[in-house]
Amino acid sequence: MRRKSSSIMRLRRSSSTAASLSQIQFPTSAAQPSTNGGEYEITHYTHSNHPLTQLNLSQLFTCDGCKEYGAGTRFSCQHCDFQLHDFCAAAPPLLNNHPLHGQHQLVFHSKPKSGGMSWPTCDVCGKSTKGFTFRCRACNFQMHPCCAMLSSEVNFPAHPHPLRVLPPLNGAPMDCGECKKRRSKGRIYRCTVCSDYHLHALCAKPFVNGLQANGIPTPGKPPSALGTAARLASQVVIEFIGGLIEGIGEGMGEALVQNMVRGRCISRRTRVRE
Repeated sequence: MRRKSSSIMRLRRSSSTAASLSQIQFPTSAAQPSTNGGEYEITHYTHSNHPLTQLNLSQLFTCDGCKEYGAGTRFSCQHCDFQLHDFCAAAPPLLNNHPLHGQHQLVFHSKPKSGGMSWPTCDVCGKSTKGFTFRCRACNFQMHPCCAMLSSEVNFPAHPHPLRVLPPLNGAPMDCGECKKRRSKGRIYRCTVCSDYHLHALCAKPFVNGLQANGIPTPGKPPSALGTAARLASQVVIEFIGGLIEGIGEGMGEALVQNMVRGRCISRRTRVRE
């Protein structure tokens, strides 16, 4: 009988692969020396039928772990389309003293929290959590693995000064220096020097998931099947009502013309009789 491993993944070529994965640093990770590695293989417990090979490709992909976008380095199955972010593949079972939620321990979950009519949301970026997440047992806090790669202070290339995360929003949302929009959900960073520059944690994620490094803008929200069906149904109803109104209008027009013709005929008959 095969003994169950307590670790997140079973490694092949354990020494070289572990060295490669050690380059992926969560804010709670212990500092380890970096190495220059090539392609490595792992067998992840969420896809145990086939090994996953570490690749660096510039194309956009959707991670089968967290269900979010990524580009660049990923672990990919050579037999099917299964792919994981490198940080999703290296996600530890526990995070202690994370800078964005240091008061409680965070536990890794491979499936999203169930219940309710909609997906739960990440407390860092404010987007839905549909796959891999870190969740707190003591409260309702949760975040994506990508968001777990963020720390309390970040350096953003578009701004010359360090940015520090603010406490969870309690007041009015602030303008983001990157997307120029306001968001009511998620954390936000503020410049430590000029306090008028802000950055959504959501807008910092492309610097973690590889999109910015590969020149890929964050894709918009894909249309849902339900939304598409609703739009088609509403279009059909509108066309039906429009046709009905048009038909009624034509009928009323014909009736008016007939009444006018009848009126003229009656008027002529009256004159003849006179």
